[in-house]
Amino acid sequence: MKLKLIAPAVVDEKKRGMQGRAFQLPPLSLATVAAATPEHVDVEIIDEAIEPVNYNCDADMVGVTALTRFAPHAYEIADRFKQRGVKVVMGGLHPSALPEEAIKHCDAVVIGEAEGIWSKLIKDFEKNRLKKFYKNKNFIDLSIVRSPRRDLFKKERYLFTHLIQTTRGCPFNCSFCSVTKFFGRTFRTRPVECVIKEIRDMKTKFLGFSDDNIFGNRIYARKLFSVLKYEGVIWMGQSSINIADDSELLRLAARSGCKGVFIGLESAECESLTQMNKGFLKPQKFKDSIARLHDEGIGILGAFVLGNDNEDTSIFQKTLEFAKKIKLDLAQFAILTPYPGTAIYNKLIKENRIFNFDWAKYDAGNAVFQPLKMTAEKLKEEVDKMWREFYRFDEVVLRLLKLGKRLPVQILPLLLLNFSFRKEIAATQNLPSPFTRGWVNA
Repeated sequence: MKLKLIAPAVVDEKKRGMQGRAFQLPPLSLATVAAATPEHVDVEIIDEAIEPVNYNCDADMVGVTALTRFAPHAYEIADRFKQRGVKVVMGGLHPSALPEEAIKHCDAVVIGEAEGIWSKLIKDFEKNRLKKFYKNKNFIDLSIVRSPRRDLFKKERYLFTHLIQTTRGCPFNCSFCSVTKFFGRTFRTRPVECVIKEIRDMKTKFLGFSDDNIFGNRIYARKLFSVLKYEGVIWMGQSSINIADDSELLRLAARSGCKGVFIGLESAECESLTQMNKGFLKPQKFKDSIARLHDEGIGILGAFVLGNDNEDTSIFQKTLEFAKKIKLDLAQFAILTPYPGTAIYNKLIKENRIFNFDWAKYDAGNAVFQPLKMTAEKLKEEVDKMWREFYRFDEVVLRLLKLGKRLPVQILPLLLLNFSFRKEIAATQNLPSPFTRGWVNA
């Protein structure tokens, strides 16, 4: 049996594998599914961001994963294979949230995690009795999850491939996030010894943890970092800003090799945070918290979400000034996006405020709903401006000069990341070259 696992992407055919390559990560979820596949099945992973899909390949079954923004194209891929008589299975966040929509384009939908029911699905396919929907009764015990099939990645096409997952789940249940519904409201953890073995097997000194919050279970994090510090690795991950409140754990993370974290700060406004079910965050503490991370040699990419019901047009300049004031190394500005399955989606549906159901627009860069205190057009226009302003040439240079003494090891990577963001902004917003004076003043 030949199985093709496909990660759809929005790509420029002339620049495939090049545009945004600094941010292009291999599809770890598909490598995890491949690891759960019975050994007699011949598996191939196809990442459309780096290579085209061959619709004439000799596949017996195709598996397609889909985030919401890729759903329309994922459905096109599924439809084309079905027309050729190939059985198609879909999974991922979007099909899990809208399985009745997804099943119109495929033969079966995996709702939630694939491990636990994937082998049964393969057996059902081989016996020609494939069901429409597959879903685990309970969340998977991570101690029995196999290491991802990284050998299936075309490693030469990526700048970075060494991703690893140690936990799943999140108790916070933020209104705009689908993690809790997909992975559950409690942190599930992998045995530390399994994680360390997997790291050693990768034979690398540079790691990325894909966990939604690597510090979420602090007891587990202490155990992991206490062992990890002897491995001599450098790593990055995702975290809540609250890690700064635990000086012992923060110091241990730094000693274990942590050099950078992605943190969802979400807003400079307390009311906005309350609306997003993140009222436990205190914007007035962000600057001091970030200083503590910097003191430990850890760089920060802080993310903000704009478009909450309490926000008027003053929120954009306020947030931009706030991002500079708290001394972020990198910043991300996202438009509030009501992804199917989230609390904010259900709320806006009830209020009849979502006007665009073209899933391709659900990329955090387009406004697909009607805000209360501004137009959708104004929301997008101002968020686009924020990106341009934060990544102006002079702003980048000034920011890195100030950070040079605190983060000497990260200066070169931060320089590359800042200018990679500039390149992406120039491409997506149809701006002049980032090295022209006109763009600097945009």
